[in-house]
Amino acid sequence: MTAQGFVSLVGAGPGDVELITVKGLRRLRAADVVVYDALINEELLRECRSGAERIYAGKRAGAARCSQEAINAILIDKARAGLQVVRLKGGDPFVFGRGGEEAEALQAAGVAWEVVPGVTSAIGAPAYAGIPVTHRAAASSVAFITGHEDPARPETRIDWGALAQGIDTLVFLMGVGRLAVIAGELIAHGRPGDTPTAVVHWGTMPEQVTITGTLATIAGDAARANLTTPATLIVGEVVRLRERLSWFDTLPRLGGRLAEERGLAMYAIHEG
Repeated sequence: MTAQGFVSLVGAGPGDVELITVKGLRRLRAADVVVYDALINEELLRECRSGAERIYAGKRAGAARCSQEAINAILIDKARAGLQVVRLKGGDPFVFGRGGEEAEALQAAGVAWEVVPGVTSAIGAPAYAGIPVTHRAAASSVAFITGHEDPARPETRIDWGALAQGIDTLVFLMGVGRLAVIAGELIAHGRPGDTPTAVVHWGTMPEQVTITGTLATIAGDAARANLTTPATLIVGEVVRLRERLSWFDTLPRLGGRLAEERGLAMYAIHEG
């Protein structure tokens, strides 16, 4: 009789390998199969046990390599074979990660599953840039918005008026290719063009780059800096706090003390 398979939808965090949860790391180390995305830190894949099958299922904007239907089928087939499966996703599985769709597919197929939440880049990237998404003096509300809606949808679900005038901090994911459009919509619907704005590229990683400007200038600022995906857009007064709270940019980069500290931290996790 085949053992009962199980699927864990695990959030790997925004990039820094140490931001995966303890539970997520435990699931990863015990998995028979790991199905992972394009932005997964390679260091995490070294945590897979010897003999575990690793399946790349990366999808990047405009260059899909594995359809969502195919990913769903892999998860179901592997679980039905009695295997412990980890679906390793960047950030949090249920924050623009299509984890909800995968959970629906697993549920419909009668496959046992769970969600192991992760640190979403909507919080992690701003935090590493020294930008708290809420602050008592600057922001009492925050919204996470996709910058890349389903292309098959005939109409947008984004209420630009509500976002522009009703939310203090706006965080857009997967929107670096549409910065001009996003900024234009917000300004057209009432957000002042001089609203402080930032883009964080490769947030939480040693390669992190943060540029700041205003809503009216940010598209040009990002273009001049040659910023590409992955990047997180933050709009709101909280961006001003970066001037005082920037911390990650001052740390020694990999190759120096930071690398040693991270290595020791991972060693401690391994030994624990």
